Amino acid sequence: MNIATELFVVTFKIIWSFVLAGAKWFIPQREKSVEGQVCVITGAGSGLGRLFAQEFARRRATLVLWDINRESNEETAEMVREIYREMNPSAGPSDSVQELPLFQAKVYTYICDVSKRESVYSTAEKVRKEVGNIDLLINNAGVVSGLHLLECPDELIERTMMVNCHAHFWTAKAFLPKMLELNHGHIVTVASSLGLFTTAGVEDYCASKFGAIGFHESLSHELKAADKDGIKMTLVCPFLVDTGMFKGCKIRKEMAPLFPPLKPEYCVKQAMRAILTDQPMICTPRVMYMVTFMKTVLPFDAIVCMYRFIGADKCMYPFLAQRKESTNNNESKTGI
Repeated sequence: MNIATELFVVTFKIIWSFVLAGAKWFIPQREKSVEGQVCVITGAGSGLGRLFAQEFARRRATLVLWDINRESNEETAEMVREIYREMNPSAGPSDSVQELPLFQAKVYTYICDVSKRESVYSTAEKVRKEVGNIDLLINNAGVVSGLHLLECPDELIERTMMVNCHAHFWTAKAFLPKMLELNHGHIVTVASSLGLFTTAGVEDYCASKFGAIGFHESLSHELKAADKDGIKMTLVCPFLVDTGMFKGCKIRKEMAPLFPPLKPEYCVKQAMRAILTDQPMICTPRVMYMVTFMKTVLPFDAIVCMYRFIGADKCMYPFLAQRKESTNNNESKTGI
């Protein structure tokens, strides 16, 4: 095939991809089944991780919950077990032989500090021995320091980078080889809109999320280059979610109704829809697509003007102030 013909074919494929993408807006996509599949969720002890666990449990997946906090992780596991019980109620007394339950999914809990690769690798090995091969990997664990760059200890910056970004490398290296062997699996990166565009005061968090997105996109291309079409990738980029992680963050009051914090339940339901239809990327709300596009075409000074008009240039400052006050109060109590 000469280059002119190949260019024509490529152009046609690009146009056709736009047609297919547009059709998905009007034609509901069928969700795939994850019943019986093994799903690893990092940061499952609270927030979005707990909600992801509940959603996958309702779809009869076997859950493998990772978190650094044993107590909160067990609380999530108990919520999952309750969902399982509701879907598979115990049979009442009967003289006849009791039928075997139709649904026997399980939930497993593991204590893992994903910022430490040794912990990730050893925990992954336990999962392989005790549960088996995994089908879905939800890289959800995340932290934020909540301090201005020059006030933030180096250790907190490093931890933010390790949990939010480096951990994705370790979990992928732990589970991807078997996925490649079987040409089957699904890796989900829970990132943030702050990995697509930035604001002042959260340099470490933005850098970590940019890194996670870069890793995700590069790995997606590597799988395509290797013709591993059975392994799916989904990137989740929500706007600020009302989990308390960025409590106090504010934009201009006149604009606040247009950009409210997302309800965690809504965020996870949108993400689940994307995962179960093998959608490569989901931004919530949809206006985030436009914001990202504008960032790529507008001059930087124009973006600064827009930020100042919306109040996004210093939207994190109230959050940072609350974090600093909380830290000072805790230090005072410790001193007492």
